[in-house]
Amino acid sequence: MKAAVISFPGSNCDEDLVWALNTVCGQDVDLVPASATALDGYDLVLLPGGFSYGDYLRSGAIAKFAPIMPAVRRFAAAGGYVIGICNGFQILTEAGLLPGALQANTSLKFICEPEPLTVANAATAFSSAYSDGQSLTLPIAHGEGNYYADAATLAALEANHQVVFRYAANPNGSLNDIAGIVNARGNVLGMMPHPERAVEALLGGTDGLGVFQSLIDATKGAADAKRA
Repeated sequence: MKAAVISFPGSNCDEDLVWALNTVCGQDVDLVPASATALDGYDLVLLPGGFSYGDYLRSGAIAKFAPIMPAVRRFAAAGGYVIGICNGFQILTEAGLLPGALQANTSLKFICEPEPLTVANAATAFSSAYSDGQSLTLPIAHGEGNYYADAATLAALEANHQVVFRYAANPNGSLNDIAGIVNARGNVLGMMPHPERAVEALLGGTDGLGVFQSLIDATKGAADAKRA
């Protein structure tokens, strides 16, 4: 697998993702600046956490206009796997690649703590290494992680099993305890918790490894299907 981690001005989790995928998981990873305009040759694209463009206007509202984003849209439209974590999730919703929006936490405070989650759908390219109903603990670090969607969108997400992760003790007010969702096609995931911060025991736990192992398996399967 060859992965591209997009680095926006203000990203601060890009190197964490490179470490998780390259050093821990042994995959080929490039750090791609947001000023780039192509994503040829990659199997996976990751949008990291942080504060892209200083979170001016709204989190992700400026990043959606970055030069790299048309390439991200083309990559997703072609069926490529895309994951946005924290600020990356906010960018994906702002860019229209995922439905809904991330609002300010109901506490109006920045929350940084380990958070218990439940795997709501293990039948995705991002969660197949887990089992349905499995309990995980992943760190969160956000001020705008309160997931919102209108009633029709929320009903569609539930009916189509697009909710992948839920909070066990909702820390931010997200509707339906949503911590992560996929698009209808199942190749784009947005999640607020940080799996890249839970890939080594030294960091406090390894519950995040399943996200990356799932993607490694999915991209290998896609590559094998192309060769068949």
